[in-house]
Amino acid sequence: MLPMVEIPEIVQHYAPFFTSVFSPDAFKQFQRYLSGLIVSENKTVAGINRIFVIDIRNQSSLNRLLNDSPFSVKDLNSARLSLLESIPGTQMKRKGVLSLDDTLLTHYGRHFEKIAYLYDHVERHYVWAHNLVNLHYSDDQTDYPVKFTLWEPADVKAMEDGLIAAGIKINKGKYVLKEEDPKKWRNYLLNLWRRHQNKPAVQKTYESKLILGQQMLAEFYSEHPDLKLPVTFDNWYTQPSFCRYLDKTLKVPFVGTLSDEDQVVLETGQKRLDEFDRQLREEHDEAIKAGKSPVFTKITIPYKGDKETYYSYCKILNIHNFGKQRLVINHGKKDLSDTAKLYITNKLNWQAAGITRIRRHRWPVEVYHEEGKEEGLDQYQVRDFNAILRHIALVSVTYSLLRAAQHDNALFHKLQQTVETKLDGSAASWRRNTEAYSLWALATFIATGISQGQSLHSIMAPLMSAVSY
Repeated sequence: MLPMVEIPEIVQHYAPFFTSVFSPDAFKQFQRYLSGLIVSENKTVAGINRIFVIDIRNQSSLNRLLNDSPFSVKDLNSARLSLLESIPGTQMKRKGVLSLDDTLLTHYGRHFEKIAYLYDHVERHYVWAHNLVNLHYSDDQTDYPVKFTLWEPADVKAMEDGLIAAGIKINKGKYVLKEEDPKKWRNYLLNLWRRHQNKPAVQKTYESKLILGQQMLAEFYSEHPDLKLPVTFDNWYTQPSFCRYLDKTLKVPFVGTLSDEDQVVLETGQKRLDEFDRQLREEHDEAIKAGKSPVFTKITIPYKGDKETYYSYCKILNIHNFGKQRLVINHGKKDLSDTAKLYITNKLNWQAAGITRIRRHRWPVEVYHEEGKEEGLDQYQVRDFNAILRHIALVSVTYSLLRAAQHDNALFHKLQQTVETKLDGSAASWRRNTEAYSLWALATFIATGISQGQSLHSIMAPLMSAVSY
């Protein structure tokens, strides 16, 4: 653990953008919290507070920042986005892409408000976790979260009352499950809710991840009426009702992801997409042998300064439950031996390269979830739900500072001159640079103390106390 003797330069540099969000004392704690999220290995309140060896304060000050400070997460997010808009490299651009995704913030215990027992598709077992839903921006120069929210488990009693109030009939024979099998009763109500979720009165009884996604996208396009960025998402979010909402209600372009089990409607009937891809590959091989035009054509797309090549089939087709869509089937290998990637879009005039480029920009939200957890996204110990959301908001600020610094020439040169390290442009690289800067500040602090006649023991005592805690 590295003791800190001053607020890192990157935090000092960007802190003025956030002065209006906090009271004077909360603003000091805000800077300390960001510093700890960047530098400290332990991202909890106790861990962050412990690394400060100058201006030592009780950790209750940082706890108050999360639990009691009246700052608004919405105002903090607005200030963060204003900072990013002030730098050309991180401004939203017309070729930018929005992506919608979620991630589990896992904890070993259930003593957190609104935590749920959720299935982890990576670890393949159930875990206690909060589910964070993110709307992420990406272009070839940068990426960062735009909006975020925490999914909340369904309140079974509120859902039952809401369904009844909305006039939805509940099977009388199912009421016995309330006492005999509460889990089945909950699942029954959820299935009933899903069948009628398009009714506004029903929708209000429970906000699923899809509805949270709809709300964030509606807010974004309302706030940016001249910026009709396309939105992309994985197979879980590619559901007919969600795609219809984007197409018919918001009237925005999307690129969704299909699975092998989804079906295309042909003149000969419905066919699974994995079978359709197999048929196309056979037709492709026959066309090549006969010297005819291939079924899959080579495309090249730009992505983050590089060029990527795919072999693509692109056509307007009727997709079961989705209606008429532009379907893209991509292979990364020339011999088409790899697993196909299956995309759809409501923009029927778009071509394979443009659709693939947009879908490629879904990957940065995955990177954010990984790097964000390095910055402490899931390392909170506060129990209160609103305090957890504030912690997540502060982590998003930390990630955004690291992104902004990448395009800030004045700060870039100052940091590089001090620690003389190479920066590869990733958030992790800038975090390591800030750690190195803090080490330099610590060395300078020790050298200054010695030059002023202080004994090494008196200088090192508080530092060693912090390290050996």
